[in-house]
Amino acid sequence: MFSKINEILKEIDQKKKDLVKEYELLKKTYSFYIEWKRVIFSGKTKEYNKNFKEGVFKYIFTAKIRHLLSAPFIYAMIIPALFLDLFLIIYQQTCFRLYRIHFVKRKDYIIYDRRYLDYLNIIQKVNCIYCSRINWLFSYAVEIAGRTEQYWCPIKPSKNMKWWHSRQKHFADYGDPEWFKECFNKSDEGCKI
Repeated sequence: MFSKINEILKEIDQKKKDLVKEYELLKKTYSFYIEWKRVIFSGKTKEYNKNFKEGVFKYIFTAKIRHLLSAPFIYAMIIPALFLDLFLIIYQQTCFRLYRIHFVKRKDYIIYDRRYLDYLNIIQKVNCIYCSRINWLFSYAVEIAGRTEQYWCPIKPSKNMKWWHSRQKHFADYGDPEWFKECFNKSDEGCKI
């Protein structure tokens, strides 16, 4: 038996497609296009954006003390992030091959486009690259974990969660043993919805 949950998850997928269309509209609104993963603004927009750029010295010397004090703690997270990244590669190369699960492509999660914004100074760009890197890494990790969960324990939770990963739509309803049996140890899109 299929529940209404799957219908709602399909609607969410459609909304994600609508969101992609809205992102495409941003290109017209802010006069840019993407060529070989590089964002290129029109000359007029580029000049306009530079008017909002704050100088590095002003940025540093007007920074709030709490921001300066937190910086070492924020950047120290690079070390565990590098280890997480390495272990995700090893995990995926080993386990996904054994389970015959399609690999999660890193390129689908890596977006370093903020460096093309002319209104950011060098420190802001480095901060943005750091945030992008950490956030894409966690998104990448969640997708790997979701595919693993789909293989080993494809059961939706018994109650609503704040956030659902992309694989939930392939999971059996909580309390449906027939659907679970059909989905258990199936790789990727193995279950019918």
